[in-house]
Amino acid sequence: MQSALSDSNTVVEANTATWWQREDLGYIDSELCFAGHRVQDLAEQFGTPTFVYSLQRAKANLGRLHTALRDAGFSDNYRILYAMKANRFAPMLTGLNLSGLCGIDACSPQEVELAVSCGFSAADISFTAGSLSKDDYRILNRYQDLNINCDSLHAIKTWGQLRPGAKIGVRVNPGVGVSREGNERLQYAGRAITKFGIYKEQFHEAIALAKECNLTISRIHFHTGCGYLTPQLPQLDEVIRTCLWFVDQCDSIERVNIGGGLGVPHFAEDGTLDLNAWASMLFSHFEGRSFKLDVEPGEYVMKDAGLLLLSKTYLEQKADTLFLGVDAGFNIAPEPAFYDLRFQPLALQQGSGNEQKVTVIGNINEALDVFFRDAMLPDMTDAEFIALLNAGAYSTSMASNHCMRGQLKEYLLV
Repeated sequence: MQSALSDSNTVVEANTATWWQREDLGYIDSELCFAGHRVQDLAEQFGTPTFVYSLQRAKANLGRLHTALRDAGFSDNYRILYAMKANRFAPMLTGLNLSGLCGIDACSPQEVELAVSCGFSAADISFTAGSLSKDDYRILNRYQDLNINCDSLHAIKTWGQLRPGAKIGVRVNPGVGVSREGNERLQYAGRAITKFGIYKEQFHEAIALAKECNLTISRIHFHTGCGYLTPQLPQLDEVIRTCLWFVDQCDSIERVNIGGGLGVPHFAEDGTLDLNAWASMLFSHFEGRSFKLDVEPGEYVMKDAGLLLLSKTYLEQKADTLFLGVDAGFNIAPEPAFYDLRFQPLALQQGSGNEQKVTVIGNINEALDVFFRDAMLPDMTDAEFIALLNAGAYSTSMASNHCMRGQLKEYLLV
């Protein structure tokens, strides 16, 4: 593939038109190709709007995580748990299970049931969620080997009534967080009090309550944000240092779960997350300690393993803006609207002349229905389709039927 590299998300040129190209995504003979397929053929065969996912790309992303952690010094004392809320497409989950590269991070009883139906054992699943109902606890209690992380004092008490003598994890909130470029929408912990986890002020009460309920706290779970890249690693370093206070209050800890949050580039200027620096920083905190490490990447595993294929509906100049309309909206791919994480549009045919500044908009009757402002694209006058990058995570799993425009299709490329 022309101008492509095999390393994760590596910037191949400074040019905004080519930063996203890699070995399995780029132009061959001026045609956009993904996972060994001509994207024009995929759009014509499957129609639009359609999400296409590459199992090989997801496995490669997991492989890079394993390599970085092992190179940093972790041997068999860690687990990667795929956060399936990022993408719960059953064929993909089945493929990940067969790969043996990860377990599952689940955050609802229904996710647990789906993961089990796709081949994961309960012992392979870490469960963390808040505001659980009686029915939720009833379903979770069916799975004897499920790794439960309690998110509140109420959860500790309730689980103790259901499963006295069990080992539990406790999700904690250190009051500090990390996210991509300080995006507070992506932080689980920070200045504002959030619903996530048990704060420092209540932690000793949580320890006493677990003992009273005949529960052993064997895991500490923290997740303080998402989407971070290399510039945010010093902040993550401080967050982990703060979180280890909770670990040091207990003498029965077997595993520490640092959550997920590893990001991927959305723009040419982002650069790639330095996995070696990330893993080495983790090892500096965990070296010599007796407990094992859990990591929950969802976005990093799946986001760049998926494209959203769309049909062009119209191309029209309004004042100083050239709008390119497409046949789907933010309701089936919410990240640009919810988190300001724009999806880079890709032309299916490589242009040979001057590029145009185009704003890609959807078909939902809301002002926030914008996929990307001022994208540089070749002349799209005769184009029939367009693809959006980084649509593999937090798209279909967050989709709605707003304006009754929730129709979509999904396919796994193996």
